[in-house]
Amino acid sequence: MSRLLHAVVPADKCLPEPAHFTRIERVLNHIHQHLDAPLSVSELAELSCWSRWQLQRVFHNETGLTVAAYVRELKLSQAAAALLDGRERVLDLALRHGYDAEASFSRAFKQQFGCSPLAYRKRGLRIGLRLPIQQIAARSGEGRWLQVRVETRPAFHLMGGSGTIHGLFADVPDFQHRVPAIWQGVQALPGWAAFSDRPLLGVSDLSASQGESQGFPYWAGIEQGEGIPALPGAQILAVPSQTYGVIRHQGPIGELPRTLSWFIEHWLPQSGYRGLDGLELEAYPPGYRATATAADACMHYWLPIAPLSSRSG
Repeated sequence: MSRLLHAVVPADKCLPEPAHFTRIERVLNHIHQHLDAPLSVSELAELSCWSRWQLQRVFHNETGLTVAAYVRELKLSQAAAALLDGRERVLDLALRHGYDAEASFSRAFKQQFGCSPLAYRKRGLRIGLRLPIQQIAARSGEGRWLQVRVETRPAFHLMGGSGTIHGLFADVPDFQHRVPAIWQGVQALPGWAAFSDRPLLGVSDLSASQGESQGFPYWAGIEQGEGIPALPGAQILAVPSQTYGVIRHQGPIGELPRTLSWFIEHWLPQSGYRGLDGLELEAYPPGYRATATAADACMHYWLPIAPLSSRSG
């Protein structure tokens, strides 16, 4: 988790900090605390003690984003949340978030969210909200950055198979061999090879679990979209609409519990959201193997959340 600096070091007093994370952390902290003000790459470069080019290069290497793109997506995400939580005019939101005209704001908004500000408000769903990047530290002393996004996913049906697993905190955890076995069973269904080009979904059903010791259902399969016939022997799970915190996990799947621990222990308590017992989703790209160990293997985990002000759930 990123350490928040209580005071920003003046730009003319660059400290001898050899680690990239220390400087990037300072830049991120400044961005997060000054999103309501104009932010220039030159100002941030002075703050980091890098040149503009060096900052852009290191920032992109560490976060996968340019400085301008990161600032823009955070500002637009704040504006999107304001659209849902209040009745402020689009023009006023545009001016408050650094745009000099409603047209330019609406154009940028549509590029990020795929619809106009008024259409987003009318839809009423928290979709595509980008939240501040934070650091997850590794035991080796190195670290990497994670960004949680908030998505409301419509209801859908999962087609595949299921079994009972015991998770990380059970007296006798068995998920490390039970989950791959469930996937192998699903992939052995007649006709499954026809769906090899589709994203894979795992679902942990914690909605009625009384504790890790009793285990809980785990489902493996694909989303049964329009025009996809049911496979012989496959089971169908109805997944209700839900708002999620979505985390990208890169690396061996065996390290996923560390990513989830960071989410639950560090991000969630200060996020303005609360966790819910429900259906947790694992989204894998086509061809991903449940036993993947490659350092560049990438998947996304979806955890049910709700705003702290919400009384639902």
